Amino acid sequence: MFRVAFVEPRIPPNTGNAIRLAAATGCELHLIGPLGFDLSDAKLRRAGLDYHDLATVKVHDDLSAAWDSLMPARVFAFTTRAGTSFTDIAYQPGDVLMFGPEPDGLSDDVLADSHVTSWVRIPMLAGRRSLNLSNAAAIAVYEAWRQHNFAGT
Repeated sequence: MFRVAFVEPRIPPNTGNAIRLAAATGCELHLIGPLGFDLSDAKLRRAGLDYHDLATVKVHDDLSAAWDSLMPARVFAFTTRAGTSFTDIAYQPGDVLMFGPEPDGLSDDVLADSHVTSWVRIPMLAGRRSLNLSNAAAIAVYEAWRQHNFAGT
């Protein structure tokens, strides 16, 4: 299945929603620190409801530790600065769909990291800053999964 990576997430309910996404789709969720909240945060627990036991969630202290766990893999960095649409990628199981923290997105250092295969974007109307983090992750996961005929359902 696919892997979603949140780099330095800051808003607990977005991560809780991503836990539900992981449970519903079978993707892995990788949380890369430092996190902007404690994993016992009530808002995180409430957003994830009873899905925590059904999801695969891995926490990494930093990006270096995440690379040790995720590689080898293709890594697609989601950014509003990309020219390639996320729908133009032929996703493969094991691909990493990487998203940055709210509200700034992935830093220049992360985008320039040699582990990143490609930058991709989710199209939006002009003048809009960005999508909600968990919504963007859901859009990306479902496109990748759709390309594989929703394997496992």
